[in-house]
Amino acid sequence: MPENVRRGNATKSKVRARIEHVFAPQKAKMGLFIRTIGIARAETKITLANLVFNMHRLIFHERHTMTGSLRLKSPNNPEKRRKAEA
Repeated sequence: MPENVRRGNATKSKVRARIEHVFAPQKAKMGLFIRTIGIARAETKITLANLVFNMHRLIFHERHTMTGSLRLKSPNNPEKRRKAEA
């Protein structure tokens, strides 16, 4: 494969991976399969699936930051023990 084609594929795959990671949970977990009559209904179904996906991401990020802050406050935190020993 020529070098310029390989670089082009690498660039495209970076974008493709970011997009496909959004649609994979929608298809797998939410069972998103568009089979409607009319573009408006299809758009509504996709919009609602995107809204649910974004809510799931928000909950994940809030839990992740919360557990991170709890870890820092924990008395068993190794960073706190090192500072106390020093």
